[in-house]
Amino acid sequence: MQRLAPALQIEHDASLRAYNTFGLPAVARTLVHIRSALDVRRVVDHPEFGRAPKLVLGGGSNMVFTRDVAPVVLKMDVRGRRLVETRDDAFIVEAGAGEPWHEFVEWTLANGFPGLENLALIPGTVGASPVQNIGAYGIELKDRFESLSTVDLVTGRSVTLDARTCAFGYRDSVFKQEGFGGLAGKSVITHVRFRLPRPWQPVLGYLELERRMHESGNFQPDAQTVFQWVCDIRRSKLPDWREVGNAGSFFKNPVVTVEQCRDIIGRDPEIVHYPMPDGTVKLAAGWLIDACGWKGKTVGRAGVYEKQALVLVNRGGASGAEVVTLARAIQESVYGRFGIRLEPEPLIV
Repeated sequence: MQRLAPALQIEHDASLRAYNTFGLPAVARTLVHIRSALDVRRVVDHPEFGRAPKLVLGGGSNMVFTRDVAPVVLKMDVRGRRLVETRDDAFIVEAGAGEPWHEFVEWTLANGFPGLENLALIPGTVGASPVQNIGAYGIELKDRFESLSTVDLVTGRSVTLDARTCAFGYRDSVFKQEGFGGLAGKSVITHVRFRLPRPWQPVLGYLELERRMHESGNFQPDAQTVFQWVCDIRRSKLPDWREVGNAGSFFKNPVVTVEQCRDIIGRDPEIVHYPMPDGTVKLAAGWLIDACGWKGKTVGRAGVYEKQALVLVNRGGASGAEVVTLARAIQESVYGRFGIRLEPEPLIV
């Protein structure tokens, strides 16, 4: 006897407050829980939803809701974690798009597949990680990426994409790009595969990790130790979104030319900056915001976190409009002093 696939799980007038880490109020006219690639295809074929605009929602850690959502919200609940292949030079592991990212990192370490420890404690889901090309403490997702599976939102066809096709950049990918060649709003990631190098080598070039090595006297840490260091560092300066609503780093670190950096250093010698391999210079957005006096400030019910100026927080009951008003005030302030336009990381909906 043939087993029938479970029906689509659909909610109407669904609150999204619990589905975004900022804890912002918004209501989705229609929310569909996506548990498999088949569910995506069934949405594409649906007489009502098929041609309707859609918004893909993972852990909501990179979204700022400023209003109720008219497009059909696809809540990614695809789960599952597995070892796909053991190669001489790498473990290939896979996770469903709805898996919480940090729990997946913990699973890889517990099962002897190190390589993602520098990306510990980043909020959000596995499916969102390549969209944003998440990065922290010397590693970007593209450094550990193998391939991913998507479903086309027009044809319902499943496609496997490699790193080149994903067009990874700094906090960027083809999934954030619109127009010809971009996949923003055109496809849904269902599974992501990672290449974790063998033999494992720690990535410890980041200043705060070097400081931990010297403080502990441990100059050959294992992956679990690096994982714990990263967790401790992040907890010391970033609020837990379950306690204080936030979306992590709100602005991208701006990248400027050497000449621009030299000009800013001439006026502000203490500016935190990092030379990049391509000859550009990355500036610390948090430093720029702090230098403009924003750390700890509040506008309405949205504020700037006291320990890290790069993080905007919900002081309690904030609306998306209040968060955006604060962000724009910060952008104007930084531009007025440094001539640099800060670009938000989260998607403003």
